[in-house]
Amino acid sequence: MADRRLQVFHTVARLLSFTKAAETLHMTQPAVTFQVRQLEEYFNTRLFDRTHNRISLTEAGKEVYQVADRIFELYAEMENAVRKVTGEISGALIIGASTTIAEYMLPALLGDFKARYPDVTVHLKVSNTDGIVAMVENNDIDLGVVEAPVSNKNLVVEVCRMDQLVAIVPPNHALAKESCVPISALVEFPFICREEGSGTREVISEYMARGGVSASELRICIELGSPEAIKGAVEAGMGISITSRATILKELQLGTLVAVTLDPVLERPFSFVHQKQKFRHRAMDELLEFARSYCKEHQGLRLASNALAADDAG
Repeated sequence: MADRRLQVFHTVARLLSFTKAAETLHMTQPAVTFQVRQLEEYFNTRLFDRTHNRISLTEAGKEVYQVADRIFELYAEMENAVRKVTGEISGALIIGASTTIAEYMLPALLGDFKARYPDVTVHLKVSNTDGIVAMVENNDIDLGVVEAPVSNKNLVVEVCRMDQLVAIVPPNHALAKESCVPISALVEFPFICREEGSGTREVISEYMARGGVSASELRICIELGSPEAIKGAVEAGMGISITSRATILKELQLGTLVAVTLDPVLERPFSFVHQKQKFRHRAMDELLEFARSYCKEHQGLRLASNALAADDAG
């Protein structure tokens, strides 16, 4: 509904890149340049300084950018007010999730959300934690769900549930009969780990540091980019690893992997990450509230399941 020229300008100004703006808006770069030039002609002044393949806002550009921010907030406030009156919840949302969450947590959550709100279209982008945080920072996605701490204090980070990580080994492995092991016991064996930038890898590194074990002590034999690849490599006897218990439920039932609890227990938060926007589309608010309730409900089920397992073992 907002002036297209202003939307394009705002995206270029936020990213300080015509190329990135074109990718974000799904436009060609010449089309983006044309829209910005039209706005500059309207104001009869330059909005960007272009030097040495870099751009920066002129003083006039800074003024337009600040007012544009307020304009888009007012548009969002207006849309939310109307939809609150009409009861309509529709629109498109873009969610980003790190690999583990995208593969094992979000499909059921988004399926239930879509069943309740069929007029909301949800697009999912998958990357590692670093990639998802960068997408939130650049406003490429509306909401990120990540599996590692987020250091950017300008973003809203809200823990939705806790996830336990365990050591995984083949059934015939020397550690398979252990009920729990310290992290120091894992350095004796070839270790399969996630790629740099992975939230899982970051959490494991911090856990090792707290346990007085240097990451250099791990006998890393291979780095892989997904939980599925890691499970396959461990099943094949290539090494051992640490992964989310939620990712190995099928393998535990089939007996192709054994989970060994770490001592002390290793848990990490799954967190929602989004911009500090005063006004959001109502569909975004509904998704956040739905996800909060979903995670609370399923966290309760997981805790109940663990309690029953403990009772059975006793």
